[in-house]
Amino acid sequence: MLPSRRILIAGLALLLSINAHAHAILVDSTPKAHGHVPVGHLALSLSYNSKIDQTRSRLVLIGPDKSETPLAIAANDSKPNELDAVAEVKAGAYVVRWQALALDGHITRGELPFSVTATP
Repeated sequence: MLPSRRILIAGLALLLSINAHAHAILVDSTPKAHGHVPVGHLALSLSYNSKIDQTRSRLVLIGPDKSETPLAIAANDSKPNELDAVAEVKAGAYVVRWQALALDGHITRGELPFSVTATP
């Protein structure tokens, strides 16, 4: 292989690896995607693979009636890769629409569907 081609391939690989780490990727959550939680007080926690700008990220709770409620994100210096919030929920299907701003300035968005079930 020609030296210039090796340099080009190495540079491309480096660029791709930098880009792969530039976005905040959701790696864990409470509740889990498509999970079930009981009616009442819900503590939401979304964990990412990188540090998050918690003050400029967003969480919106979409209820069974399709109403949208922006959630206040709790400041958490000890867990800079998490977005945490609380909400009161009743029975039905919900979605958390999230927007995470990584500290490098890249925004990622996604949705986390879950169900709330009444306790017998």
